[in-house]
Amino acid sequence: MDLKSGYPFWAVKNGLMQAFPPLQQDLRCQVLVIGGGISGALIADELARNGGHEVVVIEQRDIGWGSTAASTAMLQFEIDTPMVELARRYGEDNAAAAYLGCAAAIDELRQLCRPLRDVDFKPLASLYYASRRRDVADLADEFAMRQRHGIAQRWLRAEQVQQRYGVDAPAAILSAKAARVDPYRLTYRLFARLARAGVAVHDRTTASSLRPLRRGVEVITDTGQRIVCQHLVVATGYQAQQWLQRKVARNHSSYALVTDPIDPELLGPLRRTMLWETARPYLYLRSTGDDRLLIGGEDDELDIPARRDARVQRKASTLLRKVQRLFPHLPLQSAFSWAGTFAETADGLPFFGAHPQYGSRVLFAMAYGGNGITYSMTGAALLRAAIERRAHPLAALYGFARLD
Repeated sequence: MDLKSGYPFWAVKNGLMQAFPPLQQDLRCQVLVIGGGISGALIADELARNGGHEVVVIEQRDIGWGSTAASTAMLQFEIDTPMVELARRYGEDNAAAAYLGCAAAIDELRQLCRPLRDVDFKPLASLYYASRRRDVADLADEFAMRQRHGIAQRWLRAEQVQQRYGVDAPAAILSAKAARVDPYRLTYRLFARLARAGVAVHDRTTASSLRPLRRGVEVITDTGQRIVCQHLVVATGYQAQQWLQRKVARNHSSYALVTDPIDPELLGPLRRTMLWETARPYLYLRSTGDDRLLIGGEDDELDIPARRDARVQRKASTLLRKVQRLFPHLPLQSAFSWAGTFAETADGLPFFGAHPQYGSRVLFAMAYGGNGITYSMTGAALLRAAIERRAHPLAALYGFARLD
């Protein structure tokens, strides 16, 4: 599957940071992780470094070269599906648990990134603004429900949004719990550290079949190597659905660009605050460590790579015009633009855990939606708990049983 098009900023900025050897022999291990993106990296790190499990990782491309390279890495506790809507589906306690889980994941990511070199992790504020006056009532309901569950936030009136951020919006929620990161660089740093610790990481190695055994799982690669593991984690992002008879999400396309560097004084509060809106699909933006703006949105239901590729420049121009209208004082020039595949579940929540099609030893990591990295941070602990036969508070909510 062609997961991206154009020139994703992270791959251009960082290049191919390190090559890992392809698998050339049969092997046995405790846990095999299929997927060398940010999700696979977080899961492998949790299992090997914190859980002490013997882990092997395989990736069909170069490390980080799939959806991770196209990620905009908006680290938020806020989920694409409002808490109010989640509460209608699953109850308020479950909705709050999902939001609070993402908030905790941002703190965990901060701790994870602290000893790593230059992954551009920085805490940010998040401004979620009403795109239209008719959105204010729903936004106020969202604010009230979050308040009931102890989420730190502020309600901003129109004049406050204008005064603080120069945005013409009728109201907004300002939250302190958000962050940014270079997802491509973080992926490489984690895998390099794992490799130094003795974890086998193999890129350019494709899993062509998997078969549950009585006490494990057998995986055969496209070049004939046989891997037998006690547990298998499928962390192949939007391609994971190829292993399931029934699709659990729909693939779409999202578009993004990064500007040339902007004078920090002109950026002002945008250096430390990400913005996104109530409209769907929503416009969003955040800063980078070298004072660029990363702008994304204009999502569509297209899942045909050639047609998606043809839309990149037009979509990027539309995004740039929208932000220029919000901030006419900023000198915005697009440096790189790209598109990427993303998957969307019906409820905006991820899937982590065993699927009944394969039994308990094949675990899926499907961190779908706009919170992929924070979901994967939570999912790493959830999958480790499953392997260690421990309970996890989000296992049921993030499991496949909710499809029934």
